[in-house]
Amino acid sequence: MQKSSVRLGVDIGGTFTDVVLEVDGASFSTKVLTTYAAPENAIIDGMHQVCAKAGVTPQAITQIIHGTTLATNALIERRGAKTALITTEGFRDVIEMRTESRFEQYDLNLTLPEPLLPRQMRYTVAERVDARGDVLIPLERSDVEDVVAQIKTAGFESVAVGLMHSYLNPAHEQMVREVLAEMMPEAMVSLSCEVSPQMREYERFNTVVANAYIKPLMKSYLGRLEGRLQDEGVACNIFLMHSGGGIISIESAAEFPVRLVESGPAGGAVFAAHIAARYGLDKVLSFDMGGTTAKICLIKNQTPKTSRVFEVARTYRFKKGSGMPISIPVIDMVEIGAGGGSLAHVDAMRQIRVGPESAGSEPGPACYGRGGAKPAVTDADLVLGKLDPDNFAGGSIKLDTAGSESALTSVLGDVLDMDAATSAFGLAEVVDENMANAARVHAVENGEDLSEYTMIAFGGAAPLHAGRLCEKLDVDRLLVPPGAGVGSAIGFLRAPFSFEANRSVYMRLSDFDAGKIKALLGELQGEATGFVRNCAPDATILSEFKAYMRYAGQGWEIPIVLTAEQAANPDAETFERLFAEDYAKLFGRTVEGLDIEITVWSANATTPPEQVAKVTTASAKGAAAVTTRRPMFDPALAGFQDSAVILRDEMAEGTEAQGPAIITEDETTIILPTSRKAIRQPDGCIDVTVKG
Repeated sequence: MQKSSVRLGVDIGGTFTDVVLEVDGASFSTKVLTTYAAPENAIIDGMHQVCAKAGVTPQAITQIIHGTTLATNALIERRGAKTALITTEGFRDVIEMRTESRFEQYDLNLTLPEPLLPRQMRYTVAERVDARGDVLIPLERSDVEDVVAQIKTAGFESVAVGLMHSYLNPAHEQMVREVLAEMMPEAMVSLSCEVSPQMREYERFNTVVANAYIKPLMKSYLGRLEGRLQDEGVACNIFLMHSGGGIISIESAAEFPVRLVESGPAGGAVFAAHIAARYGLDKVLSFDMGGTTAKICLIKNQTPKTSRVFEVARTYRFKKGSGMPISIPVIDMVEIGAGGGSLAHVDAMRQIRVGPESAGSEPGPACYGRGGAKPAVTDADLVLGKLDPDNFAGGSIKLDTAGSESALTSVLGDVLDMDAATSAFGLAEVVDENMANAARVHAVENGEDLSEYTMIAFGGAAPLHAGRLCEKLDVDRLLVPPGAGVGSAIGFLRAPFSFEANRSVYMRLSDFDAGKIKALLGELQGEATGFVRNCAPDATILSEFKAYMRYAGQGWEIPIVLTAEQAANPDAETFERLFAEDYAKLFGRTVEGLDIEITVWSANATTPPEQVAKVTTASAKGAAAVTTRRPMFDPALAGFQDSAVILRDEMAEGTEAQGPAIITEDETTIILPTSRKAIRQPDGCIDVTVKG
């Protein structure tokens, strides 16, 4: 008899912890408020809830896949370990000098973000490796011992090591680790040649510092989580979602926690790609809105767009260039400080501003009745009739409408001479326009026309706002999949085991060395495959390769995808042709007469994607049953409309709903504007399109 498959997906967000249990294909889910002091408590609580729904015991769970915002929050809130940086003499201030670019060109009072480590926590050693990996100044062991003695006396918990060009020659960084292991065996050590072996010292140093800064916190948390689960009798393997959209072992996650910084949003992108594959959609806009932030990602050919550098903790309203760059493989998405808990205020120009400050789960929006006095997006949604105060989160949280009205009036209405409903309208329009603008900019930067895209919305707050977003972006079709309220946690259960290894080795096409390239890509493939084998010893492993290329003299590169055959038998003509094709697609033309440079090489090892059954879309079979009606504000019409309330669980295949309407379920609510209609598809997706 075949053993049952019982898999648990867990996503810790800024407001809610989402838990999904899949038992032989059947899915059970819940949302519980995140417990900041001990995040594992919410996981245990949610696990018991879904196990009770499924009729199984926690001991029956065979696999747990987990994603979390804890690493991101630790960097944003500066709650990491006492960390020291050891770097090359003369480069002590790299993480403070940044790139010397101005992300806000015309702000004369521009304040650059503070580095993660102040100057007194940064130490130097006399050594130098050049850009070819040759040693110019040897590192003396006695110099390292002197520096480590100072660090030990100061009582540092974690040490980051970032030396010049160590991605080409790691010998000096490895010597530093040997001395640290002898003199400070209790300290945690992170080497830049392992965390981010890439050129550009600012990004590399910042990444290794971030890794060291959060390593003790994440290692402690993961250890506590393992212990709590063992106490509950759960003895299965625990895996972590990483920022690149794959799964790694808990041991790898504890060693390289910086790879977890975007793990939750990455799970959402995988979830959206899975839905896109079911519907055969090649152009999808993934829209994930939770309690703290909203994330937008472009998915082409059922594959999320990826990058190798992203920013965390942006200080200027999430403006590009104002955050900490993290140089790791990551799913490329734009993040806006706009979630259900994002707080509103009136600025000096008497304009409504929303986010990035969030009420989180403690105290939460004013309507939670937990002490919140400022209006959040959820308060506006409640006052506008989008939410039922008696049935929020399946009735587990009763919402206080009067509390929302009071907060909206005191913070926005009294200042701008508006009533609570108008204040809520203004707040909602500002947050929706912020998200629409972010999506437009992201599309333009990638040369895409969003009117050709289908939106897939998930996360607790996304279905509330997706309809209005589609109106603003001229997107004609919206899919809200089953389990949308816990979409990222479901995405964890759809993700492959994968790991991407990359390294900077500079080469011009005019000096193309096929043997060196073949050996390098083979080495990277072996490294990436080793990580995956640690998680899935018997699985089939596929390899993907990329070369990051640019014209000589340019400041940034574009990724060129290589087949296994091209990686095994590299030749300059093929590389030039692939680069010219992709460059022309992005910029409309190529540049004649310039040599081409390759700066970074990568190999990604992954288990095969889950086989997806295609959906045959349903034809209309009548109107969905209406349980009741209530007034709901339609921003396009600037007024309240009498709206049908429909239970999603009672919508049969092919039944239709006409906007304005409210389709409710335990974990989220789908808002149909007057301009839209919806039909339930065979797989449970609510398919929203323009009327007529």
